[in-house]
Amino acid sequence: MATLEAFNRCVLQLASLARQEGGSHFIADGLRAFRQLVPFASAWWGEMSAGAARVAPRNWMHGRIDLPASFASEWPQVAGIDSFAHDTLARPGQVIRDSEFTDPVEAVNDFARRYDLYHLMCITFELPESGLNFFVCLYRGVNDVAFDASEDGLFAAFCAHLLQLWRFQVQDMIRVDTGNAAADFGVARLDGSLLYVGARLCAAIEREVPGWNGSLLPPQVTAQLSRVPCVMRLGRCALTLSPNAEHVILSLEAPPPGVVLAPRERTAAMLFAAGHSYKEIARILSLSPATVRTYLRNCYAQLGVKSKVELGCALRTGAPGAEKTT
Repeated sequence: MATLEAFNRCVLQLASLARQEGGSHFIADGLRAFRQLVPFASAWWGEMSAGAARVAPRNWMHGRIDLPASFASEWPQVAGIDSFAHDTLARPGQVIRDSEFTDPVEAVNDFARRYDLYHLMCITFELPESGLNFFVCLYRGVNDVAFDASEDGLFAAFCAHLLQLWRFQVQDMIRVDTGNAAADFGVARLDGSLLYVGARLCAAIEREVPGWNGSLLPPQVTAQLSRVPCVMRLGRCALTLSPNAEHVILSLEAPPPGVVLAPRERTAAMLFAAGHSYKEIARILSLSPATVRTYLRNCYAQLGVKSKVELGCALRTGAPGAEKTT
């Protein structure tokens, strides 16, 4: 009974954090609250691609508690041979626990020793709307006790709440809540660190910025964050940067061939597709509402769309009719 009451308090605190923090530090603060119920020495979480038989998993967005920056930069060196990571990705929704330095590959054990990852507990969830996976991993050191079955159950239940609230926050910010359209979006802090990123946006950045490995936007994109709202080129696509409180929403666009929208028109169209009103767009772009209406009328005509849903689809994918219903 005492454990149930403690868990309920933890979940209530998590819900309160979701309302207060606006997404910027929600996961970190949520895990610190959970730490009072299930103690851990360090933690790591984020979004990851699952990889394939000969392709190592890739981490595209991450956060950490009591782990140095070198942890995230070193992990890719062992990602392809880390059996624990592959196990967690292969069994989404299940908590995976392990202890001791017993990986078949000694390089993985060396990595775990450097960061005192003696006891591990991890869960991975599929994020179909982003095209990636969300994971949370907790660690204890060599002098700590192993995670047990009761903590396993609490961790699974807590992470289900954590993921759902985080997804709601992301959906509220990018104003997309169905299908896989969120794969075109990202959410970043003003310093360029990512809070969320979709698989197609990852692929576009990686294609144009060789060597980019996620979590922090490349310098050429970060340099534009202070200028939002704005539009920048990303190879054959355009990347729209829109303000959202202390965050910036990134949206990948690929207009139909032959259609050229003026930068201000494109920005107004993306803001409108994202849910902003004429008055909000006028304030953001320092325009009159009448000018915004003219811009949007031109965009609708050039893109051949008839609704806000079709407008957003055309800007992101170049296929205005892709989301039409019959």
